[in-house]
Amino acid sequence: MSRIFVEGWAPSYGAPLDPDEALAPAEGTVDAAVETSSWAPIDGEDDGIDAVTFVDGVRRIDARLILEDPDAGPVPGLCGTFAVGAVTWDRAEPRSRIVAERIERWAVLPAGREEIFPDVDLRPGYGTMAAHGDDPSAPVRALQSAMRSAEAHLAAALSQEGFVIADGPLAELAPRPVVGTVKSHRVMYLDPERNRVVGALARGQRTPLFTFGGYARYSWYVRLADVPDGHAWSGVVRCEAAQTLPIADVIAIAGRTAALLPIVASEAHVDPRAPQNLVPIGGLERVLRHRIGDPGLVLRRLREAVSERRAS
Repeated sequence: MSRIFVEGWAPSYGAPLDPDEALAPAEGTVDAAVETSSWAPIDGEDDGIDAVTFVDGVRRIDARLILEDPDAGPVPGLCGTFAVGAVTWDRAEPRSRIVAERIERWAVLPAGREEIFPDVDLRPGYGTMAAHGDDPSAPVRALQSAMRSAEAHLAAALSQEGFVIADGPLAELAPRPVVGTVKSHRVMYLDPERNRVVGALARGQRTPLFTFGGYARYSWYVRLADVPDGHAWSGVVRCEAAQTLPIADVIAIAGRTAALLPIVASEAHVDPRAPQNLVPIGGLERVLRHRIGDPGLVLRRLREAVSERRAS
């Protein structure tokens, strides 16, 4: 009989274990023998790297929009802001510092519309972006996609200077020293025997590498922390790197992540997504949320700009 657990994450953040079969790879496409055919936990290996840079982004829906079209009826859109940034962990000092920030504001309208959003007394102001698709979530997806693209470009630029950890799955698969970290487990990729290996990981251990067809990336699981009263997958993240990298490089990177990520894992009294939301990422998110501005002020400026447009 299965045991029941209450997840440690605050419910407003979703859940770290979130099955979604629609995202599962086709049967038979997982290759769990790319590194070794003998699956067992592997200890992390600290190779002494001097610094690690973490990249993340935050987004906010500032206002919902309605376009009054006499033929189509009310047409929905939104105004949203996102910020992406990076923080570098200098292991020798040790300290972390913000090394990059970027803010973008967008009015997201359905594709094919000719409206241009008015100027708003904010810096930066709002550009106009098209959302493709008729469902109500299309504008949110468009904003999210733009943020992920900005994160990928920033991670790619910073990877020319050193090792980069990106929060979330990789959006770019060039041969760069960039690792994506996925906090929630939407799909069970492995067979039951190998899933038991994931559950048996100790803090600072990883699984062997595996791939799944059509995704062009190596993946592995890392145990960040031993979570009190947690289930077997509590405190586990999935990491990924581009399959265009030499496998020997990815093996070294995987060992590095298993050794270093537990050091910066968050704790429940500090972060509601502990331990998966890493400390440098959590600190960066707080700074970026501050940078995108007070939501009440932003909403007032939006209403003023739209009202002035209608009156003109």
